Amino acid sequence: MRDRVAARVLVVDHDGAVLLLRGGDPHRPEAGSWWFTPGGGLDAGESAEDAARRELREETGLVVDDLGPVVFERVAEFDFEGEHYHQTEFFFSVRVDRFDVVTDGWTEVERRAVHGHRWWTPAEIASSDETFYPERLVERLVELPAV
Repeated sequence: MRDRVAARVLVVDHDGAVLLLRGGDPHRPEAGSWWFTPGGGLDAGESAEDAARRELREETGLVVDDLGPVVFERVAEFDFEGEHYHQTEFFFSVRVDRFDVVTDGWTEVERRAVHGHRWWTPAEIASSDETFYPERLVERLVELPAV
């Protein structure tokens, strides 16, 4: 098992829709796909906020100076590309004008595993049969401070 620390970002537009990426495990296509927030593992010596800003820039093209405090944490266990992960995740949030995602900064792993992106309203998430991470995403969106 690999212990890992990650930083993730709830990117929410001014109408309350959240930007999510869709992907899956290239080694287990039978597992299907799921929707998740931008983010990823911390590099050596990197703070959670620095990692969140870097991942946001790499995965979406969005550059932000300040993400503010962590809005919640979770621990996730999952398998990906033949490895089992125990991952502590720190979530940040940012309110933005809706923008077009730029994927020029994607890593090779992201190019293999991420299949798209979409802005989702909480109502669309609540009525969907798709899988979303983090769990209880709609509740977490409602709990975010208004900006």
